[in-house]
Amino acid sequence: MIIQTGQRTDIPAFYAEWFANRLKEGFVCVRNPYDPSAVSRYRLDPSVVDVIGFCTKNPAPMFPYMELLKDYGQFWFVTVTPYGRDIEPNVPDKHRLLSDVRRLSDAVGVNAVSWRYDPIFLSERYTAAYHLRAFNEIASALEGSTKTVVISFIDLYPKVRRNFPEAREVTAEEQIALGKEMIRIASSHGMTVKPCAEGDALAAYGADCGGCTRISDYENAIGKRLNAPKRKGARAQCACYLSCDVGAYNTCKHLCRYCYANAEPNAVLSNARQHDPRSPFLIGNYRPGDRIHDVEQRSWIDPQASLL
Repeated sequence: MIIQTGQRTDIPAFYAEWFANRLKEGFVCVRNPYDPSAVSRYRLDPSVVDVIGFCTKNPAPMFPYMELLKDYGQFWFVTVTPYGRDIEPNVPDKHRLLSDVRRLSDAVGVNAVSWRYDPIFLSERYTAAYHLRAFNEIASALEGSTKTVVISFIDLYPKVRRNFPEAREVTAEEQIALGKEMIRIASSHGMTVKPCAEGDALAAYGADCGGCTRISDYENAIGKRLNAPKRKGARAQCACYLSCDVGAYNTCKHLCRYCYANAEPNAVLSNARQHDPRSPFLIGNYRPGDRIHDVEQRSWIDPQASLL
């Protein structure tokens, strides 16, 4: 099976010690965000967990714990954007981040790392020309460290509108113009562009519009075939294979203004004060009335097939 860590928060950046403790103890507890008394308990054991998926803006805090991950398959998304602290107040220096992505790729393999350049929005400061210049610089720095780059354009969810009221949608014409150039630039650096939940408008220009986190991506990362059960994507437009996330909403301390997973900064800071790196839960601990469900888990690896 596949365990996800990054749909709700950035565990490597802020909760690496906690996740390392979960790996050592061999299980993790996750509250249902819509029914907090419903708790799913997952075993963290490479005999049943084939791949752990990470999505982060800062992989470096996990580096001291990589030995704990060596028996697991891994697939890492690392987001590197061109925004300053006016938009991403707590994201590390981008030059250091690029170096960390290269180090990560050396450790886990080029097929196990994908660069995310998203969300893309346009403003007086962050113009189309600015994006294309920055995209080329980042792609050049990451050449040979990844084969894919995921792009998406900003979605104005209610949380985003509240925390980033001046943001505007990128028009279809602007998306095509930017996307075409990004596909050209990425190709020149040995990368394929994968639009995230953006339809197939960019397919005609060379983008892979089949989903940014497919079973085939996990298979390429670990070099093995997976007999995975069918699942739907997180959204109607999403073709990705996402499930079993161990994070929690309103806990990412990057506090990016475009974030869809945080309601408001005060909620994040309040939750962060309840974090205990020794707890089975990312936030808080067991509560009276908890209904613990031990999730049925099994390996999906096909022993008869290999991609190596």
